[in-house]
Amino acid sequence: MHIAIITFDGFNEIDSLVALGILNRHKKPGWKVSLATPGEQVISMNGVTLHGQCSLADACQADAVLVGSGIRTRDIAADPAMMAQLRFDPSRQLIGAQCSGALLLARLGLLAGLPACTDSTTAPWLSEAGVQVLPQAFHAIGNIATAGGCLASQYLAAWVLARLDSPEAARAALHYVAPIGEKEDYANRALSHITAYL
Repeated sequence: MHIAIITFDGFNEIDSLVALGILNRHKKPGWKVSLATPGEQVISMNGVTLHGQCSLADACQADAVLVGSGIRTRDIAADPAMMAQLRFDPSRQLIGAQCSGALLLARLGLLAGLPACTDSTTAPWLSEAGVQVLPQAFHAIGNIATAGGCLASQYLAAWVLARLDSPEAARAALHYVAPIGEKEDYANRALSHITAYL
């Protein structure tokens, strides 16, 4: 089972790395989580350099794809050569987008007729693209999910875990990363955002 987190230059560290950390808490044979980048390395919006773990082509073959956000998403959405590399298939993949990553799903036609969650900066761009923006942190229909707000990346990660393994696996991963003294409440609250969409 391969989960790829699409990560471009200018990426938001919280979006990509929180999901990466939570998804990697699930230790199961054959379970692999990778940062998928267009080149060998990417630099975040705050100057953090990451080395890619797989290519965009590899991500297109993954069982699940999460599209992170960043300060260059509009440029990427307007780049035909870059967008041509993103060949996702909701009939065989789980596809999630975090904040401005939803703009890329919209440009790919994956949000046609679907509402989406995003951050406040991206909301007007999604509206311009004809997507109804929901005032909530997480939403999913079938194999497509969106999350709005940097820390909503935990909901995307939990959704992927619940769908590809079980709600119990999602709970265990959330429980592991939750603050001491808040573990049960934290896991319950996070799961309450995704349960209706499983």
